[in-house]
Amino acid sequence: MKRGPEEGIYVYGLFLDGCKWDKERGRLVDSDPKVLYALLPVIHVSACLQSAKKVDPNHNYICPLYKNPSRTGLNFISPVDLRTEEPPNKWTLRGVCLLCSKD
Repeated sequence: MKRGPEEGIYVYGLFLDGCKWDKERGRLVDSDPKVLYALLPVIHVSACLQSAKKVDPNHNYICPLYKNPSRTGLNFISPVDLRTEEPPNKWTLRGVCLLCSKD
């Protein structure tokens, strides 16, 4: 029997649009040629106080998470911090986001 974490939840089945995840280095990288969507590995989501949050703005991209590729305010779910070695502005200019569904 698989158990969840003591606090928070594991989320799987999210897709990256505009880049891919490098599992070995644990960060965002450029997507492979002709690949539109890349599966994101399982992530652990938990709550924390904003004041206790330790985020390096130079090495984290605040990635928007949407229900589907129609990127409207009605489909927006939450921002997700993803590690990057590139300037976060690079991913913003490419329109990188996370999707729950590709349809």
